Parts: sequence; structure tokens; C-alpha cells
Amino acid sequence: MSKPVLIIGGGPAGLSAAHAVASSGHKAVIVDKADRLGGAPILSGYAKLVPSHEWAKDAIGGMVGRVEGNSLVDVHLNTTIDSFKGEPGNFTATLKDGSKIEAGAAILATGFTHFDSVNKPEWGFGTYPDVVTTVQVEQMLSSGAGVKCPSDGRAPDRVAILLCVGSRDRQIGREWCSKICCTVSANIAMEIREALPNSNVYIYYMDIRTFGLLEGPYYWESQETHKVKYIKARIAEVTSDGKRLLVKGEDTLVKRPISIPFDMVVHAIGMDPNVDNMTLSAVFDVKLNKYGFVEKPSAYLHMGETSRPGVFVAGAATGPETIDDSIAQAQAAAMAALNMLRAPVMEAAE
Repeated sequence: MSKPVLIIGGGPAGLSAAHAVASSGHKAVIVDKADRLGGAPILSGYAKLVPSHEWAKDAIGGMVGRVEGNSLVDVHLNTTIDSFKGEPGNFTATLKDGSKIEAGAAILATGFTHFDSVNKPEWGFGTYPDVVTTVQVEQMLSSGAGVKCPSDGRAPDRVAILLCVGSRDRQIGREWCSKICCTVSANIAMEIREALPNSNVYIYYMDIRTFGLLEGPYYWESQETHKVKYIKARIAEVTSDGKRLLVKGEDTLVKRPISIPFDMVVHAIGMDPNVDNMTLSAVFDVKLNKYGFVEKPSAYLHMGETSRPGVFVAGAATGPETIDDSIAQAQAAAMAALNMLRAPVMEAAE
């Protein structure tokens, strides 16, 4: 068991896997293409996380500090892997600078890419500066700058949040639900109302999927405590009357067309496969599923495995996932990798 576990990706899943491996007394190596650890919550400037309500910089920052302070974890930033050869227990990864890392196993914790709203042009992003994404609103909140209209810096009086932008949309090839957007949007709506008590916030939805135990503290609380309004609708387009943005569509409850003015429109963007997944698939010789995420076999008999023995996967690399579940899956993948590496030792002892 002398060779380390190689972990690709330094977001919540990668940090969790590295901590789990190191906690067992085994060495871990993290390789990340970014210039710092933390993944999307840190790199994209998330605000308060669901469901803990902790600030991302504190919660994920704590995970980063725990790993960076561990002598059993080596970190390579601004780095990608050009090749990955060998077999379980005896892999060699060649980095972009030509250096090599010997590894016993690998864990892909490469996460996802935020949907680019440019691919939904009829909803105004890229045309009107006050059409923004949930990530941009998170950045406004986490930076302390406050929620403001990008066009002129004013605090918006009326805000619309449009759900399922880049999710559940066959027309643009995104058939999957991104799992967390409804809850995150309800959370952002409440944060906007707290920051701007006189504002009016509306959420446009096809249906609400605050899964598990989150319906009460997010869907109902956002309405009953924070007075967020929900409109069940199909959105046709977002335009402007020269003064305000107009959200046009059909109210699907009363079956009539609607056109409502807003100061700011927020796209609740979904999770796309990591833009590097085709490259990762080729380098690590793992299969992707039909949507472009890393494929994994049946969860009932396998723990974090991929199509290649010795290469494991965790978190949103396999599909839309929450931070909490990504952390748990990474711990399971770490256990599976360590069990695989221990197997020859146990057989020899017998």
C-alpha cells in the first residue's frame, strides 16, 4: 500500500476523498486544473449553502484548510493529467509538465460545469444586462456588494427567478433535472428578501422539486415567512419595454398568457457535464453515460467504481448532485479505493 491514491479535482468531493484517505494513514495526491482548492463553491463565489446555511467560504474553506494542513496530502494546482497508464495498484499519471505521479488508485472528483444561459437566448441572457444567473446573485451576496441591477446599480424592486434553465429541456439537449436548483432558488429568494425587505420576488416554475426534507424549510418558509410568490408557468421569452424587463409566457394554472414587468430576471442554471469529460474519458479510459457524465455501474454491488478497474468516481462528475451527497460519495469512493489496495496485502497475509 505504498503508492498514494490520486484524486482529480479539488472541490468538495475531492477534498472529502483526500481527507478520508489521509485519515486512514494513507497518502493522497490532489491534482486540480484551478489555481486554488474548493471547486465551484469557492471558485464561483457561492453564498450560503443549502441546507446548512453556512457561508461557502467558511464551510468549504474549512475543508480546504484541513487538507492543506495534512502532511499526507500533496496538492498540485494549475495542473492537468496528460496520460494515465497501468493497472490497479500500479498506475502512472503523467502531468502536463512531464512529471509523473505513481498511484495505486485514482478517484475522479471532477464535478460539473454550470449551464451557460447563452444557450437559452430567448430568455434574455446576454441581451439584457439585468438578466443574470443564480451564480451571479450568489456572488453579489457573498461579496457583500448587495443585490443590484448590473445596468445601473440600483436595488431591484421586482425580481423574477426562472427555474429549470438548462435542465429538463429536450430542445437544448438537457433532459435531466439538476436536483438542487429549486431549493437553491428558494434560498436565494429568501436572501434577496432579507437584504431588500421592500422587494417583490417571484419564482416561475414548471413544478417544484425541493427533494427530501427540504420542502418545509425552503418551499413553504419562502412563501409563508418571506412572502416569495410562486407562479406556475411556461416561459416564452424575456424582452423589455424600454424601462423594465418583461417575462412573457403562459400561466399554466389558469391557462392564460401573462406578461409581467421586472427590474431583474435571474436564471436558475442547472448542472452540465464537466466540459473536460471527453478528455477525462480518453485519458482515464472510463465510459461516459448518454448525457456526458461519468458512467458508473449498479450502486447495489459497486461502490464508486467506473468502467475501469482501479479508477473510482464521486460527486457531480456522475450527474447533478448536492454538496452533502458529493462529500459522502467521496468518502465511500476513498474506502473502496483503500479496500482494493489492501486486498493483495490481506491475501498475502492469509
